[in-house]
Amino acid sequence: MTTTADNDWFPDPASALTRLGEVGYLADLATATTACLAGLLGKPLLLEGPAGVGKTELAKAVARATGAELVRLQCYEGLDEARALYEWNYKKQLLRIQAASGDSSWQETHDDIFTEEFLLTRPLLTAIRREEPTVLLIDEVDKTDVEVEGLLLEVLSDFQVTIPELGTVAAVRRPFVVLTSNATRELSEAVKRRCLYLHLDYPDAERETEILLSQVPGLDATLAGQVVGLVARLRELELKKAPSIAEAIDWARTVVALEIDELDEEAAASTLGVVLKHLSDHERAVKELGLARGAGRR
Repeated sequence: MTTTADNDWFPDPASALTRLGEVGYLADLATATTACLAGLLGKPLLLEGPAGVGKTELAKAVARATGAELVRLQCYEGLDEARALYEWNYKKQLLRIQAASGDSSWQETHDDIFTEEFLLTRPLLTAIRREEPTVLLIDEVDKTDVEVEGLLLEVLSDFQVTIPELGTVAAVRRPFVVLTSNATRELSEAVKRRCLYLHLDYPDAERETEILLSQVPGLDATLAGQVVGLVARLRELELKKAPSIAEAIDWARTVVALEIDELDEEAAASTLGVVLKHLSDHERAVKELGLARGAGRR
């Protein structure tokens, strides 16, 4: 198993800041420092914060910046061991049993069907077994049932998976593990204890403007500021879904594509569907921000 001595993710926070920026992720010093420590200490990184602030993108950026393979486990309600860790190829095992047709003892058949040939690996086991640099993204872990967290503990603490029929599979090379949570429920202390923690929130206006200018070719700085300012006002409203950074980028791309020189009330209302995806949010924005109601419904 790898140790901190032979870890080469990011040698220091300055390097993390620079290399993440080179692949299009404008991190602040706290984010770069925590990402650096996750690699140096070999500990999972738990990213928590509202949807759309760049948690998932940070894991992708680490993979791009280091040339690592990204392995993603998308969490959801009802996720179980068979989808997270591994399962046996029962159909293939059955065919093997039928092919034996009584020529072998049960013990011989049992030993034959519980081998690598019949094992279907899922994201957690896949990441553990890889010998190349790997970023394991466990996305939206708060959407799973509490019981699923128990499946993660062995991976997060010992970087290994126990398969009763085969034994314990330990990581040859520790993956860089990132867990994301939108904080829809509180994660267990056992999971948190095994992780470094970083809360990501929406960036300030200056940094979000930098993000837009770096991601949207041809975007004027003044117009970028107008998009960021209006997005900030929308986030202050009680919406079902506040605009994410990605949606702010989409809005900036929209105004460039439509050759809009100024994001005034009419232009904002006519393109509001780029950032708001619920009717009630549209109506609240029109009412609270005084946007041109008619323009938004053409």
